Amino acid sequence: MIVSMDVEIASAEIGDIHQVLGDHPRYWGERDLRSLHLLSLVHEFGSTCLVARAGDGIRGYVIGFVTPTGTGYVHLIATRDDARGTGLGRRLYAAFAQAARRQGAQRLKAITSVGNTGSIAFHRGLGFDTQIVEDYDGPGRPMVVFGRVLPSEGAVW
Repeated sequence: MIVSMDVEIASAEIGDIHQVLGDHPRYWGERDLRSLHLLSLVHEFGSTCLVARAGDGIRGYVIGFVTPTGTGYVHLIATRDDARGTGLGRRLYAAFAQAARRQGAQRLKAITSVGNTGSIAFHRGLGFDTQIVEDYDGPGRPMVVFGRVLPSEGAVW
């Protein structure tokens, strides 16, 4: 658990994901990504699915897991509209990296759509390499694939 400012970053619970889904537009705007919020990931990979809780609810979250080959994969990361620009996304990534390292991860990976310029800029700002992979999500569906070596313990994001 990481407590910083008025936010506590801790393992996600199923009820947290229901809360996020109930307030989905505050995290994702007009994009409907509810189907990507797989409760099974929280059930099976609870130590790498994290929420940033505050007195006014969940300000951000990350859903991820560690692959058998030592990659910490971020499936979803989002901050609520009123928490953007506060460094919360970086803090969530740092907390995820710490949890992934405890499970033997050596690198991090995430993906996004080619048109998601905000995510691309965010990940580049965190030191991720970016690569467009054609047909990543099926024929004619390229994705941007982010990758980086897992930073050393205590590294500043």
